[in-house]
Amino acid sequence: MPSRPVQISIDVELLKKVDRDEETKRTGRSGVIRRALEYYLEAKRRRGVDLQLRQAYARKPLEQEVLDVIAAQAWPEDE
Repeated sequence: MPSRPVQISIDVELLKKVDRDEETKRTGRSGVIRRALEYYLEAKRRRGVDLQLRQAYARKPLEQEVLDVIAAQAWPEDE
């Protein structure tokens, strides 16, 4: 995938911590920052999915949905 250089500002102490990290030594700052951005975007996506699930189940709680499914099932007669 093509890359494009960007300029960002990072707090001096944070940059020192990043530079001491073993992964930074292997992949470089750009690799670590790329990975951090990918993690951030994935976490943000997951929070969005979690929010959608909470909103969906707030309209009809899961407990009621399960009770509806159980009530609709046909159970065999006890022997």
